[in-house]
Amino acid sequence: MDNAGIEEMFQGLGPVTIKRMFGGKGIYHLGRIVAVEVRDEMQLKADETSAPEFAAAGATQWAYEGKKGKTVKMPYWSIPEEAYDDPDLMAKWVRLAYEAALRAES
Repeated sequence: MDNAGIEEMFQGLGPVTIKRMFGGKGIYHLGRIVAVEVRDEMQLKADETSAPEFAAAGATQWAYEGKKGKTVKMPYWSIPEEAYDDPDLMAKWVRLAYEAALRAES
């Protein structure tokens, strides 16, 4: 995804900074990471408070196979499909990601 597309996706949150990282991109709002783009898929930050809402909407948690074949779950979730066609719904999800980022630093 190009940077203009990412900025549009996050417009409901406000301005974002996009930084290249580990073969993808990190998306930051007010200095806090709110999302990562990995293998051309955007993943929003979630935590124990917001993850159930992501799961209920059909989103999936980013996981990879770590050392010795153990699955490592990351605190990032896919964006529910219906949000891609609805800017108001996308704004809801990106705000949830920012709220998780704020809680992570408390």
